[in-house]
Amino acid sequence: MDRTQAATSDFKVQRKAGVRYIAIAAAVAIALWMAIERLAPPLAGMETLAGRMVFALECWCCAVLFCLVTGVEAVAHERLSTPAFDPLSGFQTRRLRVNQRYLQNTLEQTVVFAAALFGLAAYCRTGAAMRAVLASTVVWVLARFAFWLGYHRSAALRGLGAPGMAMSMIILLYVVARFGYDLAGAPGAIAPVAAFLAIEAALFRMTLPQGRDVSD
Repeated sequence: MDRTQAATSDFKVQRKAGVRYIAIAAAVAIALWMAIERLAPPLAGMETLAGRMVFALECWCCAVLFCLVTGVEAVAHERLSTPAFDPLSGFQTRRLRVNQRYLQNTLEQTVVFAAALFGLAAYCRTGAAMRAVLASTVVWVLARFAFWLGYHRSAALRGLGAPGMAMSMIILLYVVARFGYDLAGAPGAIAPVAAFLAIEAALFRMTLPQGRDVSD
């Protein structure tokens, strides 16, 4: 077996394991989200849009502190205690590389999560409905930690964090559908969701493995 075939074989093993971890994490995330959404007490003062936006901002601040800021701190502490203090020296440990990738990934996902969270809060017009915002925040934060800790173990285990991004996308689809419905009824709700799903299908198709060295 040459190096290309070995790399392909390792990729298939990691991908299979990653899919299994994603499935497990998704089941846990759904159960946790539903438990919080149903069992947490209704939130007071959520009848006004301002009150809901403030609560969403508070949730987002917690998510940024525990997920993004801790990633910044992890990289900073690593640089302070190793020759990586000089970023141009080229010195990198595996831990530093993982932390940097976690930080970049979290920065990207924080933007997506923020749009989803504030959009969701806009349509959750009661204290009981706003429990969905709290549930989404808890699940997203825990998914980030699962991604981070899993990544330090293996590439496949970072799949434990996948439900966080999936949840943000689902919430955004819900928000866009509600917005479209407000503008144009059912067709307005269906059109943007269908367009996004078509783009996803095209992206999936374009990134399918090509060539016998990958598909065999």
